[in-house]
Amino acid sequence: MIAIEIREPGNPDVLTPVERPTPQPGAGEVLIKVAAAGVNRPDVLQRRGRYPPPPGASDLPGLEVAGTVEQIGSGVTGISVGDAVCALLAGGGYAEYAVAPAPQCLPVPHGVDLVTASAIPETYFTVWTNVFERGRLSAGESILVHGGSSGIGTTAIQLAHAFKARVFATAGSAEKCAACERLGAERCVNYRDVDFVAAIRDATAGAGVNLVLDIIAGEYVQKNLDVLALEGRLVQIGVQAGPKTEINVAVLMQKRLTLTGSTLRIRSVAEKGAIAAALRAHVWPLLEAGVVRPQIHRTFPLRDAAAAHALMESSHHIGKIVLVV
Repeated sequence: MIAIEIREPGNPDVLTPVERPTPQPGAGEVLIKVAAAGVNRPDVLQRRGRYPPPPGASDLPGLEVAGTVEQIGSGVTGISVGDAVCALLAGGGYAEYAVAPAPQCLPVPHGVDLVTASAIPETYFTVWTNVFERGRLSAGESILVHGGSSGIGTTAIQLAHAFKARVFATAGSAEKCAACERLGAERCVNYRDVDFVAAIRDATAGAGVNLVLDIIAGEYVQKNLDVLALEGRLVQIGVQAGPKTEINVAVLMQKRLTLTGSTLRIRSVAEKGAIAAALRAHVWPLLEAGVVRPQIHRTFPLRDAAAAHALMESSHHIGKIVLVV
């Protein structure tokens, strides 16, 4: 099969098409003939040598795919050869074939094509577990989504809006802010021009928001604590501005805040399978009804993975970037 290998840590041009043996599914796994694979920020970090795959995972980048089941390993039930699925992977998605644990596979939602489906797993798994499970967002509450025009951001905005929360966002241009508002954000703040803390406090009559979903970290952590309402929750899922910062713990205490966070890739198959089951129960009906949908900015042929990464790093996209096999 053709796969995209990271020749060495570096710039996008280190992504190299190579021939590799087709992987074989083990017990509890399925082999997927890949139609398309989503491109995500962790892929960029892996390419730079800053996010190694967990033990036992493929060294190839790619955390999500959609395609058809080609082969089934022992012990797999509920999935048949020929089924159209989308799957969350710990690696190996940038290839013509990929192996996935069966619990991390979901049927492609009715009415969704395979290219669009390939952009579902990484962001929808991440948003569901962090916003609705860890963050406990409920109807009538409010959420601030940083990086609102990213794959994670566009997913979080749509899902929070669909579940009847007030949604606010930040983004880096007027075009990106307009896109966030079309997807359901009540207001998107251009962080390059406006202090988001003041803007969100004004929009909430001084109360602040119940939940912040943050991919930035660094100096944003204290700002996030400042913008939270009483009993608010900050969920940290990225550290684009750096993993270390200083905070005023008194704010945490006085407002009885919760500061938490998570990563997805290193979690067990059982944990990821539980998230998949929750998505199928609560989110798949929304996808099939067209209430929420991955926002595909651009597709690239698999062999052009380097160009896809260059676009990702430029931050000139809104939504998801996908590699098509």
